[in-house]
Amino acid sequence: MADFDLFVIGAGSGGVRAARVSAAYGARVAIAEEYKVGGTCVIRGCVPKKLLVYGAHFAEDLDDAAMFGWDVPKKKFDWAVLRDNVLSEVGRLEGAYTETLTNHQVTVFKERAVLTGPNSVQLASGRTVTADKILIATGARPLMPNIPGIEHAISSNETFHLDQLPRRIVIVGGGYIANEFAGIFHQFGSHVILVNRTDVLLRGYDQQVVDRLMQISVKKGIDFRFNSTIEEITKRDDGTLHVRMTGCDDIEADQVLFAVGRRPNVENLGCETAGVELGEKGQIKVDEDNRTSVPSIFAVGDVTDRIQLTPVAIREGHAFADTFFGNKPHRVDYSCVPSAVFSHPPLAGVGMTEGQARNRLGSVKTFVSDFRPMKNVLAGRNERSLYKLVLDGETDHVVGVHMIGPDAPEILQAAAVAVKARLKKADFDATIALHPTMAEELVLMR
Repeated sequence: MADFDLFVIGAGSGGVRAARVSAAYGARVAIAEEYKVGGTCVIRGCVPKKLLVYGAHFAEDLDDAAMFGWDVPKKKFDWAVLRDNVLSEVGRLEGAYTETLTNHQVTVFKERAVLTGPNSVQLASGRTVTADKILIATGARPLMPNIPGIEHAISSNETFHLDQLPRRIVIVGGGYIANEFAGIFHQFGSHVILVNRTDVLLRGYDQQVVDRLMQISVKKGIDFRFNSTIEEITKRDDGTLHVRMTGCDDIEADQVLFAVGRRPNVENLGCETAGVELGEKGQIKVDEDNRTSVPSIFAVGDVTDRIQLTPVAIREGHAFADTFFGNKPHRVDYSCVPSAVFSHPPLAGVGMTEGQARNRLGSVKTFVSDFRPMKNVLAGRNERSLYKLVLDGETDHVVGVHMIGPDAPEILQAAAVAVKARLKKADFDATIALHPTMAEELVLMR
């Protein structure tokens, strides 16, 4: 008999969920993690980043406070205080995730594990462990380009540990991580230059919403360099960086942050030894039941490079456990996944963008509300929000909701239920508005 019914490699969001639920069904489960329990999201991703976003929002809130009658005589930001408090919270969450596993009688190996066959892994300590099923949930890591001087740059992983804030920072990339950190560092007082190799930001989000973020970001003072790439980074004697560019003038900076994508963690994992097939981008190829080319080995989360979002990894891990240990087989539906960019202001979307809907459906209707939030009016801030409904022109089903403005991600979560449920525009119209809120705009578009 094998040592375990299930052995999970990687204790991130997907791996922890699969391990916990499988153990709750009575399976003998072990999990191996070489770094910290919690994975990218908890340790060096969405959770600590969102805490930085909260901290960054105070910059504008304190400025606006005077118009609401508050006397704030001095505004001073201490990066070290926020950094250390965030890292402390990360430590607490790691402990909570570990406790969740142990409370479900999951055996935790705090060391690296690699595949040695269809039903066996070897731990860094040298021990070989066997299991009826193996689940790979090793996630992904930031992609760092091979250019001269790359050792002087950082990825998103290192942003949470900076000794001090850079006075000038170059952020490379056009995706959500680049735009989020552009907003964060700008609010903290850094001069931000965002460099992108194309002229497209936030590919996959509705273009009208992205254009609004671009307008707001430029007005705030974030600089953009489009159709440009970094050729070399040179560190000067005083510690500053000279960034040699193609497509624009060279840049002088104190820090360079690359956010140009993420690569699945499959190196030296033993995939070739075990016969696990990889895709062109190094991702582990799986079927609808998360099964790899080896019948006893499965994979979930970012390592499969389907949709690199924490809730998707969690749903995949849960579906795996339900299907193979809970006698409740089901598969993840990827057709209606909400997502957000915690920029300043944040944007969020679910379903088809207007462009996607026109390509797929042909006949499309759109409804847009372009308004100035009440708080911004009194504060004297001209920043405007934009909400957008995308409809199937033939059926009037709402096939997409996209928005930018304060609390947009919080509002969108409820709107995602409506898109998933295939509600029609008439259902939005029939719903009485909750006044005064920004969310009421969703049911007032005519």
